[in-house]
Amino acid sequence: MRLPFRVLRRQESVHDYVGVLIPLEEAHLHSHSARSGRSEFEEVRTSSDDPVSDEPESGPPKDGDNENTGMLQMSAAEYTIEGLRREVRKGEKRRQWSEYELKSKLINKAIQDIGMGRYNWQLFVLCGFGWFADNLWMQGVSLTLPSLSGEFGVSEKQVRYTTSSLFVGLCIGSFCWGLGSDIIGRRIAFNATLLITSFFGIWAAYASSWVSLCILFACLGTGVGGNLPVDGALFLEILPDSSSALLTLLSVWWPIGQLVSSIFAWYFITKWPVDQGWRHFVFTIGVITFVMFLIRFGVFHLFESPKYLLSQGRQPEAVAVVHGIAHRNGKKTWLTEDILDAVADTEGTQRTPRSVSAANIIKQNLMSFSIDHIRPLFQTRKLGTATLLIWFCWSTIGLGYPLFNAFLPQYLSHGGSGGPASDESVAAYDSAPSETYRNYAIISVVGVPGSLLAAYTVDHKSPFLGRKGTLAISTLVSAIFLFFFVTFGTTPNSQLFFTCVEAFCQNIMYGVLYAFTPEIFPAPVRGAGTGVASFLNRIFGLIAPILAANVPGDGTTTPIYMSAVLILAAFVGIVLIPIETRGRQRL
Repeated sequence: MRLPFRVLRRQESVHDYVGVLIPLEEAHLHSHSARSGRSEFEEVRTSSDDPVSDEPESGPPKDGDNENTGMLQMSAAEYTIEGLRREVRKGEKRRQWSEYELKSKLINKAIQDIGMGRYNWQLFVLCGFGWFADNLWMQGVSLTLPSLSGEFGVSEKQVRYTTSSLFVGLCIGSFCWGLGSDIIGRRIAFNATLLITSFFGIWAAYASSWVSLCILFACLGTGVGGNLPVDGALFLEILPDSSSALLTLLSVWWPIGQLVSSIFAWYFITKWPVDQGWRHFVFTIGVITFVMFLIRFGVFHLFESPKYLLSQGRQPEAVAVVHGIAHRNGKKTWLTEDILDAVADTEGTQRTPRSVSAANIIKQNLMSFSIDHIRPLFQTRKLGTATLLIWFCWSTIGLGYPLFNAFLPQYLSHGGSGGPASDESVAAYDSAPSETYRNYAIISVVGVPGSLLAAYTVDHKSPFLGRKGTLAISTLVSAIFLFFFVTFGTTPNSQLFFTCVEAFCQNIMYGVLYAFTPEIFPAPVRGAGTGVASFLNRIFGLIAPILAANVPGDGTTTPIYMSAVLILAAFVGIVLIPIETRGRQRL
């Protein structure tokens, strides 16, 4: 039995998992094709032979389409060294594959043959903690704004800078932890993000001034900001290609985080004095975050990413991790170091160093934002158009979403009666009524099934659904009900109804957006494309609180109108995207 909280790093060894290795000659009996019911020696059909293809290919083929098809559907005759050599070199013609790329693709194949199992589902829950914590704190900070105005004597508009401080930390955390996980490993970053978040979160409950609280929220953001890039990368690197739709389902943890945050806010903030309730609330969600860290670090044995180990020249450990996943899932694997070396060791293969230095990793990550690395995103008119439009959507949603959601407790606290009498009034704004937090909890509950519906509709064959259709419909309805909220939301009940529909649609929107975006870009520039999209989203999210704090008027209607217009603009951009990725294999 594994002892919890071991400080020393354990090096994985294939000798720890006796009984999972099978000869390559028997690999077809334990392959993905065998589990799918394909004949062991059935020839793989090409796309031109497929009579049931529901979408004709147009334009240049997506990078990796033929490659993935081959890797998913291999016959017994292809489970040989020569067969594997041919398979891992499918894809771009006349390309000189590096040793690392070939071995990474072979590890992908081994993980695909192991399939989904106990370890993958456990990691689904633990990575879900990252999504959970992200919205737990984003909504948690928003829920404290009315109380902060009351305790520290800050006007309703000025207190919105509290959210800006959190977004500063989120921007720093998303960049630094994404880069840091390539240097120190996924496992350390995976655990450290929640530890940092919980430490500064608990500390924030004891802040003596509004300024010190903003600083602590910014520090907290550096931790929580790393959850999505680190957890998403780790989850995808052990996820079989045939189960890639689970990335959309992972977003269900996001509204659950909002739900938990709203329930505790409803309990603490409404039952304690204005200067105590929010502190009990922040302390509680800080403890919850720390408990999630303890489960990750002390209870669950997390394997390091095999691709990270491979990049560091630790090939024996990378193979051992694959064996460990097979052992935890109760499956077999054929992968060995000898097979990795034999498949990659041919003429025409670019040899790579035994490990990648931290300096090279930093250089490669900085180059991902250079013009030369981004230029392939515009090598064709179709891809260039899709790139610009998806970046536009991430920017408009990144600005529009927090303009409404980050200050929703403030909007709800007025009950449709308009804003406070004076923009500059301080301390005239006491803690929001109990009904505000009750309604916020109801809104959070309604948002949860949105993510579940998104996971179903993204692969639906209807011409009006799929990735693009689901995203467009949810965005349009979201924009419409934002207009309804500010125009017809004159009572608490009407506000509650409009916001429930809004929350349901926005959770569909974000769930699909996170899955659709990386599928648009070709594999060689996927990191650059998604990296720029995430960066734009965080930057515009940082601008939103500053904008909301300085708009003319009472500050309760103009930001919502702006949010509605921005989300509507995102809908137009989504409709114009010339690519639909439903049914296509990812590299």
